[in-house]
Amino acid sequence: MGASYDAIVIGSGPGGEGASMKLAKRGKRVAIVERQPQVGGNCTHKGTIPSKALRHAIQLLADYRHHPLFEHTIDNMDVSWPQLLRTSQQVIDQQVSMRHRFYTRNRVDLYHGLARFVDDHVIEVQRPTGETVRLEAEHFVVATGSRPYRPEDVDFTHPAVVDSDTVLELDHTPRRVTIYGAGVIGCEYASIFANLDVKVNLVNTRDRLLSFLDDEITDALSYHLRDQGVVIINNEHYARVEYTDDGVILHCQSGKQIRSDLLFWANGRTGNTDGLGLESLGIEVNARGQVVVDEYFRSALPHIYAVGDVVGPPALASASYDQGRFVGQLIARGEVDYQLIEEVPTGIYTSPEISSIGRTERELTEQNVPYEVGRAEFKNLARAQIAGRRVGMLKLLFHRETLALLGIHCFGEQASEIVHIGQAIMSQPGEANTIRYFANTTFNYPTMAEAYRVAALYGLNRIR
Repeated sequence: MGASYDAIVIGSGPGGEGASMKLAKRGKRVAIVERQPQVGGNCTHKGTIPSKALRHAIQLLADYRHHPLFEHTIDNMDVSWPQLLRTSQQVIDQQVSMRHRFYTRNRVDLYHGLARFVDDHVIEVQRPTGETVRLEAEHFVVATGSRPYRPEDVDFTHPAVVDSDTVLELDHTPRRVTIYGAGVIGCEYASIFANLDVKVNLVNTRDRLLSFLDDEITDALSYHLRDQGVVIINNEHYARVEYTDDGVILHCQSGKQIRSDLLFWANGRTGNTDGLGLESLGIEVNARGQVVVDEYFRSALPHIYAVGDVVGPPALASASYDQGRFVGQLIARGEVDYQLIEEVPTGIYTSPEISSIGRTERELTEQNVPYEVGRAEFKNLARAQIAGRRVGMLKLLFHRETLALLGIHCFGEQASEIVHIGQAIMSQPGEANTIRYFANTTFNYPTMAEAYRVAALYGLNRIR
């Protein structure tokens, strides 16, 4: 038998990092197992960090190409996909270096390799060298994340077929891309490719984009994606994929045929639980490879926890980190004196970006809640005019009688930052959570945050 620990965390993404750091700071002896050669998990290497860094680089390129000061002064600015990927690698390297220091500084033992449960208190780690080591612990946290879902009848070894992992290995800039799946990942990459002046077909299996968002926001997203040249095809399902000498043809069940250089599969994700041996312990894993847990993130065996994408929604890096810290506290102290927040902000890094928290107009209408809307159009904000970011709006939903904030929905420049101001007020107890705060508060001028004052005054005027 190898070393013995108070807790072993499997996976070093946000959930695993949150759990291991909390445990270590509570004086527990902790080990973390990571199957990749570097720490950070899929969030750092395959998902959030590379895609957002890539988006930022491409947005800078698009802004330069279309800025009136520069658009007529350059003959050509041809930057390739591999060149853009290299900019994201710089960020990844910085993140890995920083996160590796977290573990060494807090004396968390790090094992690289594949973990498998031998019994409910022992795992076996197969290292890249081929050797194996057995580790024992009183508690375990499974934080192995997720990966893109791959249907068996689609050939992902074909050079013209990629998913959100393998698109980061693409060695050329395609001319035409078909994205199958219009969820968060599909919409984000539709914006990324469109800003590179790539022709994009976005195939949506539903009747509208991102239907969990406020209808007005999704309508705005659809409009601006189309304005960027994206062809959105709603209510379609694939029948088969045909591979040609110069690309692929997506055959839809309706009979449509969509030809492109590249097929980007963005329809669903699967929990990384295969090979862990959870089922042999009696731990339930659903059809999507996700561990079934209770409200305290405990599996069927109460000393084995699971957090992050491997347990399903909301599948956000921010929420995963908080879940990990919650479980770390629970293991270390046997109890937790707080609850995780129910309202988690959503950040979607399309172009323009989207962020929201709370209820939508559709939900409030269905629940018969008397509400009103406060709205600020970015085109009327001085800061947006200065920055040339006139597209977008901030929308505040509030109770007509109590004026309590019920929902915040933002579309446009810095949306994922702006939403946090409203989140802080919405979480306040009693009368502190009202739209009057924004009407009576002085904001720096000019700022994007000033949209809250504009939206609040607009909303209050509608009920007077």
